[in-house]
Amino acid sequence: MPHDLSATEAHARMTERSLSPVELLEAVIARAASIEPVVNAFTEELYDSAMEAARRAETAFLRGTARPLEGIPVAVKEEQPIAGRTHEEGSLLLKGTVADVTHPIVTRIAEAGGIVHARTATPEFSCAAFTHSRLWGVTRNPWNPSFSPGGSSGGSGASLAAGTSLLATGSDIGGSIRIPASFCGVVGFKPPFGRVPALPPFNLDQYCHDGPMARTVADVALLQNVIAGPHPWDVVSLRPKLTLPPLDGDVRGMRVALSVTLGDYLVEPAVVANTLAAAEALRTAGAVVEEVELPWTREQIMAAADAHFAAIFSASVGDADEELLCSYTRDFAAIRSSLSYHDGLSLEGELYRPLGELLESYDALLCPTTASTGFPAEHDGGPLPVCGEMGHYMLGTMTLPFNIASRCPVLSVPSGVAQNGVPTGVQLVGRTYDDVTVFRLATALEAALPFARL
Repeated sequence: MPHDLSATEAHARMTERSLSPVELLEAVIARAASIEPVVNAFTEELYDSAMEAARRAETAFLRGTARPLEGIPVAVKEEQPIAGRTHEEGSLLLKGTVADVTHPIVTRIAEAGGIVHARTATPEFSCAAFTHSRLWGVTRNPWNPSFSPGGSSGGSGASLAAGTSLLATGSDIGGSIRIPASFCGVVGFKPPFGRVPALPPFNLDQYCHDGPMARTVADVALLQNVIAGPHPWDVVSLRPKLTLPPLDGDVRGMRVALSVTLGDYLVEPAVVANTLAAAEALRTAGAVVEEVELPWTREQIMAAADAHFAAIFSASVGDADEELLCSYTRDFAAIRSSLSYHDGLSLEGELYRPLGELLESYDALLCPTTASTGFPAEHDGGPLPVCGEMGHYMLGTMTLPFNIASRCPVLSVPSGVAQNGVPTGVQLVGRTYDDVTVFRLATALEAALPFARL
C-alpha cells in the first residue's frame, strides 16, 4: 500500500510516475481514518491544504522540477509552531493560542516540497516521556494500544508506525525523539546541538534538539538534510551546513564500543537480548564491537538533569494556574535540586569526560535506547518498575546522558520487539559533531538486522 512506502521509495515512484502525490496522500488519509480513533496521534488535520499541495506536486513531477521532499506527507510536532495555526502545546493554559511565527524547520520542509498534512500530539509542554494531556487525550502505541508510544514526540512516532505519515518531526530535551522512536519501532535522530535551528529561548538550551523521525535510516537522512543548516534567527545554529552524503553502510574495520548498562542502569532482559543482537549484526557487517564499562551512575545522571531542569523548566511555567496543569507537569515544575546551576554544569563536565575519552578509541558507542519494554499509555509520571525495582519512570530510559553530552549525534534505530509487542531500540552515539559515522553504522545495522514493521 502507498502509505507503507518509505519516503525515498515514494519519491522515486512519483518521479517515474507509477504513483501520484494525490494517490499517496489519499492513501495516508484513508489509513488515518481507520487508525486514528485508536491511536490519537494527531492534534490537527490539514487535509484540505495538503491536497492542494499534492496537486501542485503532481505538476512539479510532470515538469521535472520536483524538490527533495516533493509530494511527501510530513507530520509536524505541534510544539513547532506554524503561523496562523493554534499553538497550544497540550495545555489548557494555552488553549486557543495562535502562533505568529513558523518554526524554521517547518518552513524548510515546505520549501523542499514536503506536504504538512497533520500535526502530532505531545504531553503538556513536551515535558514527559509518554503522550497524553487534558487537552488532547491519550495517544497510544499502534503496536499495542495498552502502551504509550513514548514522548514527548509520541504523536510523531505513533503516526510513523501506524502509516499515517511518511516523515515526521520531533524535538528532544531528555530523549523525546529517541524514546518514541524506540517504543514505536522507527528511526529518530538527535542532532548535535546547533545542527538544526530552533526558536528562542530554548534554542539556547543545550539539552534541546529539533530533529527528524522516519521509518528508515535513509528517510531520516533525507529529512535531516532538509532541516539542517544555519538560520538568521538562531545564534547557535552551525555554519557551514553539514549535508549527509549518500549512505553506503560500509563499516568494515570501524570500532564500536558496546555498553548495555551505561554504568548501573537496570535493563529488562528483552532489551538486553535485542541490544546484543544489534551488536552481533554490526559484527556481521564488518565492524569490531567490544564491550566496555562506563563509570556513570543513575544517581549522577539524574542529579545533573535535575539541576538543569530546575533552573529552566520551572521558570518557564512560572506562576501558572496549577489547577489547569496536568499532574506530571506540576511534578516536573516542582523539581528542586541540591546542586546550583554552576555545580550542575560541573557535574555535566565530569559525566562527559569518560565518554569523550572512550570515543577517542572507538568510532561510536552502541547502547539501548530504553531500559524498559514500555510505559502504560496513561501513566501519570510516578514510579515504575524496571527489572523489579521501582524508581522514577525516566530510569526506564537511557537517553538523558546524551542530552548532557549534547554535542554528540545520536541515532535511535529499532533492535527488535519485546514479548508485549512493543518494539525496542538501540542508540548509536557518535563523537561530537560526527553525524556521518552514526548514519553509516545505522545503515549497516538496518541492512544486517531488518526492522520489523506493523
